[in-house]
Amino acid sequence: MKRTILVLATFVTLTSCQNIMARHYGGTESIDLPVGEKLVNVTWEGQDLWYLTRPMSNKDSAVTYQLHEQSNYGVLQGTITLKETKFQY
Repeated sequence: MKRTILVLATFVTLTSCQNIMARHYGGTESIDLPVGEKLVNVTWEGQDLWYLTRPMSNKDSAVTYQLHEQSNYGVLQGTITLKETKFQY
């Protein structure tokens, strides 16, 4: 019985937290930035992903960025996609 509960809990954890799993164990994660915000910089601190944005100007266009992890042995590689959306007037 304990084994069944453990397997079920593991399955729920692995399938429900795709973005967190991508950062720790490879895979893909997608983040939609707030509308009208331009990406300036991205960094990790511990297990948290931090991104710096600024308001878009009329001259800015929406861009999609991809960050790729390069591990030492090529085993647990991940990709994070950050997508900007411009105001629609």
